[in-house]
Amino acid sequence: MSLTLNLEYQYKTSIERLWSAITNSTKLSKWIANIHTGEPMENDFKPAVGHQFQFRTQPNEWWDGIISGEVLIVEEPKRVSYTWSSGAEKHTVTWTLQDLGNREVNLHLEQTGLSNPQALGGAKFGWSKWCGELEKMLV
Repeated sequence: MSLTLNLEYQYKTSIERLWSAITNSTKLSKWIANIHTGEPMENDFKPAVGHQFQFRTQPNEWWDGIISGEVLIVEEPKRVSYTWSSGAEKHTVTWTLQDLGNREVNLHLEQTGLSNPQALGGAKFGWSKWCGELEKMLV
């Protein structure tokens, strides 16, 4: 069984600024952090199809602290998609941006390939927390 997570967020910003926040390695490390410690996750993400990247944080007893991925789609500034792998879990994350006008941008997240309800719940918790941090960064 494969589950899919869909989340929607609206941000008061320009589509270009939001695109940069979700595709620039330095900016990503400001809002994607270790859920437990709050420490930024260092990464070498680049919005280039085929680029392989990692997010790294302190390992713990349940996890080695590494998320690996490969960029699949880049349609600046409207869509970026990549694999998101940790342990036995391998998912596909797709961000779709839509300029709503009046400095409002809709950000849709779809994460496919989740193996069970626990993985779905964990992904929802993590992305919800991170997207709250993203909003603070955009202010």
